[in-house]
Amino acid sequence: MSEYRHLRSLADVEHLPALKPEYVHRRPALGLGELDPPPRILLLYGSLRERSYSRLVVEEAARLLEFFGCETRIFDPADLPMPDQVQDDDHPAVHELREHSLWSEGQVWCSPERHGQITGIMKSQIDHLPLAFKGMRPTQGRALAVMQVSAGSQSFNSVNSLRVLGRWMRMFTIPNQSSVAKAFTEFDESGRMKSSSYYDRIVDVVEELVRFTVLLRPHVDQLVDRYSERIEAGQPINASAEILASIDALVPNQPASSRTSQSY
Repeated sequence: MSEYRHLRSLADVEHLPALKPEYVHRRPALGLGELDPPPRILLLYGSLRERSYSRLVVEEAARLLEFFGCETRIFDPADLPMPDQVQDDDHPAVHELREHSLWSEGQVWCSPERHGQITGIMKSQIDHLPLAFKGMRPTQGRALAVMQVSAGSQSFNSVNSLRVLGRWMRMFTIPNQSSVAKAFTEFDESGRMKSSSYYDRIVDVVEELVRFTVLLRPHVDQLVDRYSERIEAGQPINASAEILASIDALVPNQPASSRTSQSY
């Protein structure tokens, strides 16, 4: 990880003081798919303050993800230029953000709510992730969890906006979400989240993200395969191969090519 300049290090990874371990599934996706290699999760936050509560929430989520067996990366947007500020987006922070998104199988987005909406920092990171990039798709098919923090009473404006953006970026946004009200009261002096119903909801969201990531990742290529894109790429369907593949799916232990003499 030393080659990356725009990732935040995560302190006290194994210290989870607000978690009640007797109620935790250590492997929440067990039975839903292969757990090896570990699910790869990218986390984005939306504030550059020294004591950024969206960053603190993301860090708590990353510790939980690590606890559940995932590999995490937290992107630091401090050096990220505004969209279209640099010609052809030729900036080290932009290149690195896209690389991390391509690496990921799931993502967490957490934004403060400012004037009823996500912050410009949050939106800029998403705007720097194109739908298509050099024949690859940095966001398509990834599982996504959305969270927000508020200075006042609980609100859902930011998570609702993040859901719209997730759909636009062709991601699978999980049903659960987290909204932390009066975030400045929910963390101790060291920046760790206190035990509360807000923390419990973050655990819920992280568990669900792990499950959806593991469940989706073997099927992503098929789930995002589009008729219009096959036309654009000039990739017609091989009907014979598709029929044989469908037979193999029905009788997986014996290839269709060896069953030509059998009757069904």
